[in-house]
Amino acid sequence: GGGSNAIGTFASFVDLAHVRLVGVEAGGLGPETGKHGASVNRGVPGVLHGARSLFLQDEDGQIRETHSISAGLDYPGVGPEHAELAASGRAEYPYATDDEAVAGFELLAVTEGIVPALEPAHAIGWLAREAGRAVPSGSTVLVTLSGRGDKDAVQVAERLTGERPE
Repeated sequence: GGGSNAIGTFASFVDLAHVRLVGVEAGGLGPETGKHGASVNRGVPGVLHGARSLFLQDEDGQIRETHSISAGLDYPGVGPEHAELAASGRAEYPYATDDEAVAGFELLAVTEGIVPALEPAHAIGWLAREAGRAVPSGSTVLVTLSGRGDKDAVQVAERLTGERPE
């Protein structure tokens, strides 16, 4: 979404140059499909709701429809603080697809007994994909687990099994 939970976590670390800041965006069905919420990766400067930032827009400046398995990330823009951190190179904003978010949800639930909301499950999915490449061995990783996964459990179960649980 707009990144309010992430910026709250970043605030304590933004001035520490040795800390790597990564905000994982909603890749949806893949940014190349146009069905995503990756506004840092694919957005352009604009104004929405009184804020100048990066937004998913068409060539006429009209806001594009977004897609994410997570309702909380189905937003066409990002907060101005994130846009500035990206522009300055202080933070990076890769994406995780819907499938990777579901895999992250399942991974955290199975390995740690934590049922994450689909929003932070994107970060877990990205970490699982990038472990050993983008995350150096011996690194300490802090993930903001915002929200409650119980609200997403039926949707994830349907996605994993193809059936709606009773």
